[in-house]
Amino acid sequence: MRNLLKLEEAAIFLLSLYLFSTLDFVWWWFPTLLLVPDIGMVGYLINPKVGAFLYNLFHHRLVAAAVAFYGLAFENEYWMFAGIILFAHISFDRIMGYGLKFNDSFNHTHLGEIGNIKRN
Repeated sequence: MRNLLKLEEAAIFLLSLYLFSTLDFVWWWFPTLLLVPDIGMVGYLINPKVGAFLYNLFHHRLVAAAVAFYGLAFENEYWMFAGIILFAHISFDRIMGYGLKFNDSFNHTHLGEIGNIKRN
C-alpha cells in the first residue's frame, strides 16, 4: 500500500511539473521555489502546537487547491504558480514520508513517525 501511495504522489508531482510548463515562467523558478512552503516550520521556534498549525497550513491540499482556484478564477498566473508549487511540494514531502503534523512533536505525522525516534 505504501508504494501505491508513493506512486500516487509521484503522479501529482509530475502533473504539477506539466501544469507549470503551461505557464509563462522560466524553468528555474520551479526548483527555486519548491521548498518555500517549508517556511511553515518556523512555528516550531515558538512551540509544537504553533509549529504544527503553520506547517499544516502550508502543507494541506485544501489550501493548495484554494490558491490554485483563485489563480484560475482571476486568470492570475502568479497565484496559479503558487498553487502548483504547493501541490508539488506537498507531493514531494509525502513521497519522502513527511506528512501533516500532530501537535505533540514534529516527528509525529499522519503517515507515522519520522526521524530517529528513541523507543523505550
